[in-house]
Amino acid sequence: MEKLTSKTKVLCTKAKMNFSSRHQSTVDIDEAQLIEDTKIPEYYLGDFNTPVKEGIKAPKFPVLVFINSKSGGQLGVQLLTTYRGILNHSQVFDLGEKSPDQVLHTFLGNLEKLKAQNDVVAAEIRANLRIIVAGGDGTAGWLLGVISDLKLENPPPVATVPLGTGNNLPFSFGWGKKNPGTNRESAKKFLFQVTKAKPMKVDSWHVIMRMRIPTEGSLDPLPPLELPHSLHAFKRVSQSDQLNEEGYHTFRGGFWNYFSLGMDAQVSYAFHAERKLHPERFKNQLVNQGAYAMIGWSQGWFVASLTHPSSKNILELTKVKVANHHGLWEELHIPRSIRSIVCLNLPSFSGGLNPWGMPNDKKSRERGLTPPFVDDGLIEVVGFRDGWHGLAILTPNGHGTRLAQAHRIRFEFHKAATKHTYMRMDGEPWKQPLPTNDDTVTVEISHFGQVTMLVTENRIAKSIHDAKDSIATTEEEAEVEEEIGDEDEIELRRKFGAASTFKIDADHID
Repeated sequence: MEKLTSKTKVLCTKAKMNFSSRHQSTVDIDEAQLIEDTKIPEYYLGDFNTPVKEGIKAPKFPVLVFINSKSGGQLGVQLLTTYRGILNHSQVFDLGEKSPDQVLHTFLGNLEKLKAQNDVVAAEIRANLRIIVAGGDGTAGWLLGVISDLKLENPPPVATVPLGTGNNLPFSFGWGKKNPGTNRESAKKFLFQVTKAKPMKVDSWHVIMRMRIPTEGSLDPLPPLELPHSLHAFKRVSQSDQLNEEGYHTFRGGFWNYFSLGMDAQVSYAFHAERKLHPERFKNQLVNQGAYAMIGWSQGWFVASLTHPSSKNILELTKVKVANHHGLWEELHIPRSIRSIVCLNLPSFSGGLNPWGMPNDKKSRERGLTPPFVDDGLIEVVGFRDGWHGLAILTPNGHGTRLAQAHRIRFEFHKAATKHTYMRMDGEPWKQPLPTNDDTVTVEISHFGQVTMLVTENRIAKSIHDAKDSIATTEEEAEVEEEIGDEDEIELRRKFGAASTFKIDADHID
């Protein structure tokens, strides 16, 4: 009877969400009021030659809109035109023309100057500012990296428009995974949802890549390789930076959705390479998804036991270590058959799949595994054997091989039978060279703070506060905070380098 009651509650909740979503889509939007609530006066956008009208009021939900015009085929360009027709032209930015760090630094700096002059409207705009970013997951990660680097006292929350292929970030937070309409009505509806959305804290993950400096030649993952969009966050650390270790080259970056290693990243790399060669074939989200599946087949992801040499299995490529409760590294057991590892922050991977699932079986409880929350300081580590194993996620209670939940994880690569492997961050893959002698490549992932996202009631992302009635604060949770590191270490890990290194690739289509 209890199970039936619980199931009924779930069904009722889903029905309520669906009804609310349908009701919201049919509600009449007062366009004049919407514009008044979201439009920022020209004066506060830096046009100080524009006179300030007497009695001007601050918009309730001022927004800055960043659009990757190269995303979604022609959708990015169309959205740019539509939003500029609704809002002030100067509050809608093409990321191909202006980088978000330049825009935010100037805009927020102007607001601070006006606040210092006791400008109440400027103070209200700063306090209530919201940001919209339209593009793929890589574009959203770019903006989140910039906001993190600015270290703002009250960072503006971010809403994501799904213009990519997978759209895991928008889907996680209730903004959907299908490319949106680009007409005025669709844009108005999205703006209306932004005014109603609620903020949610989301964990950020810092990546440090170190490789031993070879005695001859150069082991450098940047030139001549063409790095993907998100890896522009990997900034070569200066010799004076405390993150450096003697005898090593050091790079850094970050992600919010996932980091993956192995065959799934190889398939993604092949897809991106094909799209760059023939961009005219990838103008539609549905076509892109079909092409991705076909490339997966051609790469042997579904017959990996026959086509994928065991030398490229994770166990043969790298040692994987996680930090224990005392901050000491412990080697993680990886089954020999695992060909791909995903370090997952959000409950959405490859266009909406949840590799971790909801661990409620006895074995998971004995291992201390928990449901995935986006703000618990834990990253879920999942393994896959092949494409068929991945498809198991589609079944009821399906999931990948749950390997660990951790605050820090480390991959150590030594000389192997293969010269390279494939890695991927937030949908953006790259081909990573591996040591050919006694060199070492390490990739270390650690929790380093949080960003604020805007979410709708259709979100699938869960917060630890959603279950606060059933989750008690314990001494163990207090130890978890200490695990992340002391204040000095946290500060060292806080900067992505995104604000000064992220750039749009002229040929990149997110």
